Amino acid sequence: MNRRRFLAAAAGAGAALLAQRPSRPNFIVIYTDDQGIGDLGCYGHPEVQTPHLDRLAASGVRFTDWYTNSPVCSPSRASVMTGKYPQRTGVVAVLSSQADFNVPGLRRGEITLPGELKKLGYRTAAIGKWHLGSAAHSRPMAQGFDDFYGFYSGWIDGFSHRYYRQSGTAQIFHDLWHNHQETWADPEYSTELFGRKAAEFIDRQSAANPFLLYLAFGAPHYPMIAPRKYLDRFPASMDRDRRMYLAMVAAIDDAVGRVMERLRARGLDRNTVVFFQSDNGATQEIRAHHAAQPYRGGSNAPFRGFKAGLFEGGIRMPALMAAPGRIAAGQVCTEPAMAMDVLPTFLEWAGAAPSSPVDGRSVASMIAGGPSPHDALFWAYGKQSAVRRGPWKLILNPPSVPGDEVTGKLWLSNLAEDPGEKRNWSAANPAKVAELQKLLEDWRRKVSG
Repeated sequence: MNRRRFLAAAAGAGAALLAQRPSRPNFIVIYTDDQGIGDLGCYGHPEVQTPHLDRLAASGVRFTDWYTNSPVCSPSRASVMTGKYPQRTGVVAVLSSQADFNVPGLRRGEITLPGELKKLGYRTAAIGKWHLGSAAHSRPMAQGFDDFYGFYSGWIDGFSHRYYRQSGTAQIFHDLWHNHQETWADPEYSTELFGRKAAEFIDRQSAANPFLLYLAFGAPHYPMIAPRKYLDRFPASMDRDRRMYLAMVAAIDDAVGRVMERLRARGLDRNTVVFFQSDNGATQEIRAHHAAQPYRGGSNAPFRGFKAGLFEGGIRMPALMAAPGRIAAGQVCTEPAMAMDVLPTFLEWAGAAPSSPVDGRSVASMIAGGPSPHDALFWAYGKQSAVRRGPWKLILNPPSVPGDEVTGKLWLSNLAEDPGEKRNWSAANPAKVAELQKLLEDWRRKVSG
């Protein structure tokens, strides 16, 4: 074969290989439960051991002003699934956990990230915590997932895979499922179990077909339990709560490392977008009735507040995104965005648009150095509501917890000057309060219509 024919043949073979590559990227969403922004090493907290997540941050973008759409789990998850404010999904509070597994959550026919990607030929899997409804129409496989391995409740014990609640009406029941069937796994630590199942899902994927993997760990939500090998990474002299919590986070990090290793081993890492976020801030709820001894295993430092509250500690999340060829390594994004922005961003990269209106906006251009796609961000949970516009944030009925009591019905923060929200600017700036109140009222009417 002469040189010209050889080059032509090589070019043809190269074109054939390119044609076999998927035209759309794979997507992985990694969600953790009750993990504060102070519980990741890449956010500057040296006692935390998260080398794999820190490596993920270094390979892409770390967000400093990324928000969950709710300070509690079910509504937060509803927003990342639907691209909407929780108020438009019907999931505005924590869904109950019941042994009859008939709790309604996401509505029949709801737009969802897996449903939209499935229309484009994606293989879709959900692994870990669902908590978006256990009624038949709300389950993962009715909402766009091809495969499900996980649990429906708000939490399960890390080894027995049972849900239990002893306050009020006592409940104890097993909650681990593979697709539509209850499954009885060996007593494998749930974080390791879900990481293994995620790696196995990746092993089954072909480079010719794109996939979405939603990997939702139940940790570091209580019950607080971790194998000894993770506890031994932290000094015995450390506060007991903090040590156990960080051991649970270390187990998550190892599981993430396992997933990333499988991507590399399969040659899928160069065409996979990986997004990581916690569902809400760290909690102090399991000791909230002991004012002198609140639970402080998790950290939302340097922000004020906890899970279930609209101070920054409850809603400003650790969030990372890596996408080789799409996101330059080593970036830090300081523009504000929200969990509901994941759906339109992923669809843009998949070459499509949402099939019906959503509240989220693609952050692709923001990651590339542009401004936030939002003029303002909004929250409503229980009696609380909040809006952020620029550096200004207004909370109506701000949360009050043991050891951090708040009086008054209005709290105006300037996050540029006081990110810890220690100062209430409302009395000094009534015009800004009026402006933000009007925005909130207009938003409430819009999302309730």
